[in-house]
Amino acid sequence: MGQGELLFLLAGLKWTVALSAIGFIGGGLAGLGVALLRTSGVPLLERITASYIALFQGTPLLMQLFVVYYGLALLGLRLDAWVAVAIGFTLHASAYLGEIWRGSIEAVPRGQTEAAKALSLSYVSRMKDVILPQAIRISLPATIGFLVQLIKGTSLAAIVGFTELTRAGNIVSNQIFQPLTVFALVGALYFLMCWPLSIYGAHLERRFAVSSR
Repeated sequence: MGQGELLFLLAGLKWTVALSAIGFIGGGLAGLGVALLRTSGVPLLERITASYIALFQGTPLLMQLFVVYYGLALLGLRLDAWVAVAIGFTLHASAYLGEIWRGSIEAVPRGQTEAAKALSLSYVSRMKDVILPQAIRISLPATIGFLVQLIKGTSLAAIVGFTELTRAGNIVSNQIFQPLTVFALVGALYFLMCWPLSIYGAHLERRFAVSSR
C-alpha cells in the first residue's frame, strides 16, 4: 500500500467523521423536538411521535437509506448521495435520540416538575432550567453509546455510492489486491474513533452511578 492509497483512505475517514457529525447534530436537534413532543402530555402528539420512533427503530438503517435515496428519486426528487445519506442518518438519529432523551426526561423525579409548577414557572422555563439539565446528565452515557453505533453505521452509506471509509477501503482493496491489509487498517481507524468514546461513556456511567447513591 502506497501513500496515494493511504491518503484515499484518510479522505474516506474524513467523510465518515463528517457524516457522523451531521447525523448526530441534526438528529440531536430533531430528537430533542421528538422527546419534548413525546412527553408533552398531548395524546395525539405522543401517538404521532411514538409511531415515528417505532418506524425508524423497527426497520433496518440500510432500508431507510434506500428509501431516501431511491424512493425519493422515483417521486422525481433526485438527491446527491451525500445529501441523501445525511438526511437518512439525521432521521435515523432523531428517532433513537428522541427515545433516549424521552426516557431521560421521564427519569427526572416527578417532584422536580411539581416544584417548578408550584413556583409558577412556564413550560419553557421548567424544561430549560429544571428538567432538561438533569435529563441531559442522565442521558449522556446512552447518547455517547448511540454515537458509537452511528459512526459504525456510516459504513452502510456505501450501498448508495457514498465514498466513506468502508467504501474507500473496498476501492483500494480492488486496486491493490490486499484485502486483509486494507481492511485491517480500516478496522483500526474505526477502532480509534469508537474506542475512546466507549471508554468515556463507561466512565460517565460509573461516575453518575456513584453520585446517585
